[in-house]
Amino acid sequence: MIDPTRLFDIPYLQRDHFPLSDALVTKVNGEWVKTSSEEYVNKANAISRALLRLGIKENDKIAVITNRNHTNWNILDIGILQIGAQNVPIYPTISAEDYQYILSHSEAKYCVVSDIEVYEKLISVKDQLPLIIDICSFDQIDGCKNFDQLLALGEDKSNQAEVDRIKDTITPDHLATLIYTSGTTGKPKGVMLSHNNILSNALGSADRIPFTRDEKYRSLSFLPICHVFERMLIYLYQFNGVAIYYAESIDKMGDNLKEVKPNVMTVVPRLLEKVYDKIFTTGSALTGLKKRIFFWALELGFKYQPYDRGFFYNLQLGFARKLVFKKWVEALGGNIKLIVSGSAALQPRLARVFNAAGIVVVEGYGLTETSPVIAVNDKRNRGMRAGTVGKPISNVEVKIAEDGEILCKGPNVMLGYYKDEEKTKSVIKDGYFHTEDIGKIDEDGFLHITDRKKEMFKTSGGKYVAPQMIENTMKHSRFIEQIMVIGEGEKMPAAFIQPNFEFIREWARRKRINIGTTDEELVKNEKVIERIAKEIDHINKKFGKWEQVKKFELTPEVWSTDSEHLTPTLKLRRKIILAKYHDLYEKIYRG
Repeated sequence: MIDPTRLFDIPYLQRDHFPLSDALVTKVNGEWVKTSSEEYVNKANAISRALLRLGIKENDKIAVITNRNHTNWNILDIGILQIGAQNVPIYPTISAEDYQYILSHSEAKYCVVSDIEVYEKLISVKDQLPLIIDICSFDQIDGCKNFDQLLALGEDKSNQAEVDRIKDTITPDHLATLIYTSGTTGKPKGVMLSHNNILSNALGSADRIPFTRDEKYRSLSFLPICHVFERMLIYLYQFNGVAIYYAESIDKMGDNLKEVKPNVMTVVPRLLEKVYDKIFTTGSALTGLKKRIFFWALELGFKYQPYDRGFFYNLQLGFARKLVFKKWVEALGGNIKLIVSGSAALQPRLARVFNAAGIVVVEGYGLTETSPVIAVNDKRNRGMRAGTVGKPISNVEVKIAEDGEILCKGPNVMLGYYKDEEKTKSVIKDGYFHTEDIGKIDEDGFLHITDRKKEMFKTSGGKYVAPQMIENTMKHSRFIEQIMVIGEGEKMPAAFIQPNFEFIREWARRKRINIGTTDEELVKNEKVIERIAKEIDHINKKFGKWEQVKKFELTPEVWSTDSEHLTPTLKLRRKIILAKYHDLYEKIYRG
């Protein structure tokens, strides 16, 4: 068996050597619909034949905008790639103006959408997109071509020889995709990734995933497949013979976990934080001995170390798992063996407590420009350390520049930014990609991320402040949902805070405090402000005096992608947040 060299080789490898009846599974009308490895390849070839009949040529761009992950996404992806065209995935939550910019900049010829919501947003700017030949939808939409029509167009196999001829000409270095970074500032940048960029990353990450083709494993996928983190892992799952089940939505995750009983999932830290908050709220409502046992188990979990724990700790942990933690495992379907967390920093205490519960959570690190994985933890062979992102994967070299910036070299580093040679040259120097992240490598080879280079700022006193490190620590508090540290050029750091509304309402109920019925009333309540001030004072002790948050203001809005507080990968849009809360900024520094 020869390893794949192009992304579209993976489904053929699976079909020929370890075929699955449930290679890809999506729920349709309440039923899980399975697509086998054989069907996957056959339908991908039908899509390729159809696209050729529509006039799609090598290096044409096809935009894919979907609100949910779906089997048809993968079929379309392979169908695009094996005729030398490029898949341009776009986040559905961005504005119609950003749709227009990305589709124009990429010169997309064809567009596939998931549903009426995306379709209508796209139609609102279609007049400004003269290059778009047509639009197709996974769902049935009046006046729009349907994906089934695309498959039907490809049923005739008379041009399969043309598909095969093109496939044979595609090299590992051929451009596979343009992924537009969500961008915390300015216009999105089109990251050019080749087949080899993504495939080398999947193969380089494979030895960090404890699965083999000898056993049957299932994944449950719900992170947007348009994000390179989930997309690369979907290729990796296919390469390892892991069946891929697509969750219906984040709201139905609980039901889907029980139905699918997955062995592996990928998450962003925010999801684990929400899971933990719900567990904590449930535990807090207990009484008597049950409540004491619950909090004893939590405290034990926060002290968890993956190795060298000692006999007495292991004895206690065994009891905690039987009495408390087994319910956590059951809530995740009962069979979970691995959760990979990426896209943002994971609180070390959460990594500890979930691993203590027997749920292996490992944190990784990377960027769209690095396809994405640079480093990832692995519980085996002493390869895990809470508070780090693990060791670099085998085919990636990492070094730290004199100013602390993390530099990366390897086959995973992008080809460059589309139509922006100047920007490409500014971030790739002597073969090393400059991540703009600050970090260090410890004596055991574990990589620590401390901040974003471009987000660091100076106070008027000339002291540097690393806001991300402070924010991540502050979010350890259950009272704080989101926080942005401010203070560039000012005499002191301060912060905007979105409280954890759900937790605070539960806290107020237990304390019998009247905080009103609206979020606006909550953020103005003196008891709430005093309690959050107490949290900040406690956490401030971990930082130097020049770094400590001296003032803060609470915001009544939930920070989200829809409100543009956050990028689609849940990073802070700092300039937008500053503009939104200009009055609060003035109140803090000028009031």
